[in-house]
Amino acid sequence: MAQTAQKQASPALAESHGGLFLLEKVGTRKIFTPEHLSDEQKQFAQLVHDFVTKEVMPKSDLIEDQKFDQASIPLMKKAGELGILAADFPEAYGGMGIDKVTGVVMGENACLQGSFGVTLMCHTGIATWPLIYFGTEAQKAKYLPKLATGEWIGAYCLTEPNSGSDALGMRTRATLSPDGKFYTLNGEKVFITNGGFAKLFTVFAKIDGDDKKVTAFLVEKSFPGVSIGKEEKKMGIKGSSTTSVIFQDAKVPVENILGEIGRGHKVAFNILNLGRFKLGVAATGGSKYLIAQSVKYAKERKQFNRPIASFGLIQKKLSDMVIHTFVSEGMNYRTASLMDEAIKKLDKKEPKYHEKVLAIVEEFAVESSIAKVYGSESLDFVVDEAVQILGGYGFLSEYFAERPYRDQRVNRIFEGTNEINRLLIPGMLIKRTMKGELDLMGEVSRILAELKTGFTKTGTGLLVDEIYQTDLAKRLAVYASAVAVQKYAEGIKEEQFVLEYMADLCTDAYCMDTAVIRALQMIEEKGESAAAIAVAIVKTYVNERYHDMIGRAKRMFAVVAGGAADEFQKYARALQRFDYYVPIDTVATRKKIAEKAIEVEKYPFD
Repeated sequence: MAQTAQKQASPALAESHGGLFLLEKVGTRKIFTPEHLSDEQKQFAQLVHDFVTKEVMPKSDLIEDQKFDQASIPLMKKAGELGILAADFPEAYGGMGIDKVTGVVMGENACLQGSFGVTLMCHTGIATWPLIYFGTEAQKAKYLPKLATGEWIGAYCLTEPNSGSDALGMRTRATLSPDGKFYTLNGEKVFITNGGFAKLFTVFAKIDGDDKKVTAFLVEKSFPGVSIGKEEKKMGIKGSSTTSVIFQDAKVPVENILGEIGRGHKVAFNILNLGRFKLGVAATGGSKYLIAQSVKYAKERKQFNRPIASFGLIQKKLSDMVIHTFVSEGMNYRTASLMDEAIKKLDKKEPKYHEKVLAIVEEFAVESSIAKVYGSESLDFVVDEAVQILGGYGFLSEYFAERPYRDQRVNRIFEGTNEINRLLIPGMLIKRTMKGELDLMGEVSRILAELKTGFTKTGTGLLVDEIYQTDLAKRLAVYASAVAVQKYAEGIKEEQFVLEYMADLCTDAYCMDTAVIRALQMIEEKGESAAAIAVAIVKTYVNERYHDMIGRAKRMFAVVAGGAADEFQKYARALQRFDYYVPIDTVATRKKIAEKAIEVEKYPFD
């Protein structure tokens, strides 16, 4: 039902391949934006928002004190009654089978209380997706109904004391019993969200310690040999459960193997692709909440006989908070819609349908990693500015920013650290180019030809300069990456400093591209007046981001040149072709953005 609603509202010509944004000029294809949400999708958002604000937030103190039996567990059951837990489940098992875009609107509203948001998102995400996508019909019939109602809560067990980012360095072993009826698990998993009260764990282990036999298992808490460690004392998300899970000769029936023997890495990494995307979504929802609270406070708080919202530097903070959120929000919906458009082409009755869905999610792993990195770092920026707007009150727990300030920090670590994701972005692009799936080499040839004559500015209209800068940004990301790959060849995998530059340049390009296209579509669909704030955002963001990008590329070329002046000058001359500056009064544009947020007392696009 939600899928149909989105299809009717969605613009035509959605993209179908990951990384394609680097190759196409701005506006080549329409993208899905929040302005295209159907009434049904908005109702889903309201359902979750009402549940969190009316049911969860009033119990925030109990949640933070880890009164799980009084707060988190009953609230999960309430979420189950409302259908929130099962929204992403197959309809055959009590779910609604919602599309990825509807998942975005729900996810944005689920995490206003950080600790409970982690509990909920873990359960509905990485804890249950492995079963949905890789489980047998018997496994789904046995466990999904309990997980859908909140009778059982799930957890995901991958990380170990000595294997974090190197997940496949795990030491947990599984050994088949002589009668072939069960596996014996031995090992320890750490930092397990929901560990204290989960009843079903997705556990990864190596059969007989063989690196080639990483396998996933469905392990019930009640199985002999399973025990739970103490709750960890944490900086933030204190109200979520985080424990170790220990397996000492734990007996797991063979029918509880999840997926295929030796294919556990497929389960783990594909699920994390989805998980990191959803984390970016949650971060954006947190940013929206903090903007609304910050605006209300700034209007009420007076200094020198006037509201602090009238001061220029407070308005700068509010406008920058809105700008970051506008960009991250746009990428979330764009990326989710890309997945949905590809998934709709599948036949749900075909064999391994769910594995094909995950292959589509993997197709957009670059975009998902960008959304996660940018979303989590934007929330980091937004909450810091919220504390600054509050001043000394920002340090007090009774005010709205202190707990989110602590809670948000983990987002840059969850679901693959931002450092790991920055390595994944260029790594995936290079891999697809080598496979012929993405014609980055053809684009490099075109760029080299253009560098000899200079780039041609085309187009007209309100955002013509921003369109041109964004098209230059894409070319610059591709050109700089090609320079690095040519320099280091196979050794590029070990050049993490350079890979980080490449990732950030690609991120800049996707951010700018999404923001500009969204504003252009708003102008086309609603008119210039209705799109005025989006235009102000794009003019401010692209103007400043693009020149940050020029500086980033210059620093990267200095590294690639190894300090050799002659080689650097070669790259510097090429970089001059990219340098396009438009003088913009960003004070005026920021004032316009801030004044709108102050007027509506929230993020202006909600």
